[in-house]
Amino acid sequence: MAKRLREKSAARKANADKRPQATARYIRISPDKVRIVLDTIRGESYINALAILKNTSKAACEPLIKVLNSAAANAENNLGMSKSDLYVAECYANAGPILKRVMPRAKGSAARINKRTSHITVILDGAVK
Repeated sequence: MAKRLREKSAARKANADKRPQATARYIRISPDKVRIVLDTIRGESYINALAILKNTSKAACEPLIKVLNSAAANAENNLGMSKSDLYVAECYANAGPILKRVMPRAKGSAARINKRTSHITVILDGAVK
């Protein structure tokens, strides 16, 4: 049995995605709000994506700048790629855990407030598109 597990682990490592990426987890902003901004930078070069994020007035831009810079640093330090050659190959925001809160309403009832969180992933690639 151990041999099979070792083979599966080796196969997983061989098929692993070699592109630089970064992930920010448990960000306290709704994934729907993050996806609006992600759609604007998808497919852009790293330099253009950074400029777009710095000049967009959305709350999601601040954590996205951090994730984008982290992915670029991973590319530069771990894989020896140049930041000027990078572009945003994939970016997505998945839903994280929801913090459930209650707001009192009329006649002793209550309404639920969902405070949503996001897991943001940015994957860069080396060849300019």
